[in-house]
Amino acid sequence: MAENAKASKKELDLPALGKPLQFMRVLWAVAHGLQSTSKRMESRLGITGPQRLTLQILKNFPKISAGQLAQILHVHPSTLTGVLQRLEERVLVHRESDPADRRRTMFTVTAKGKKQLLNRTGTVEHAVRRAMGRMSAKDITQTQETLSLLAAELSDPKD
Repeated sequence: MAENAKASKKELDLPALGKPLQFMRVLWAVAHGLQSTSKRMESRLGITGPQRLTLQILKNFPKISAGQLAQILHVHPSTLTGVLQRLEERVLVHRESDPADRRRTMFTVTAKGKKQLLNRTGTVEHAVRRAMGRMSAKDITQTQETLSLLAAELSDPKD
C-alpha cells in the first residue's frame, strides 16, 4: 500500500509541469475556491461573492455610476447589469438618475444592503483577510502586482 502511495507521488511530479503550468494550477484552485465559496455564501447568506463585492464598493463609493463600478470591478458594464438587477430586486441597492445627466444612473447601498454586509464569516473577503493576515505587506503588494499584470495580459486582445 505504501509503495502505491509513493508511485502516485512520483506520477504527480509537479515541478515537471514547469513554472507557468504550476502557477496556472494554483490560479485554477483559487478560481474554483471563489466559485465554491460564492455558492456557499448564496445558500447561507443569500448573496454571492460578486454581489457582496459590488455592495462593498457601492458602500465605499455612494452614488457611483454603473460604468464607474464596472471599471473598478474590471468587468464589462453588461456583465454588471444582472448583478445590479438582482441586488435591486432584493432592495439591497437603490438606483436613481443623475440630476446632472438623466442618461446616467447612479447606485447606492440601502439600509438593508448595509445590514447584509454585517455578515462576515463564511465570505470570500473573510478568507482573503485571513490569508492576508498571514502575509507580509511586501508579499501582499507583490501578489497584487503579479495578479494585476496577469489580469492585464489576459485582457489584452493581441492573443
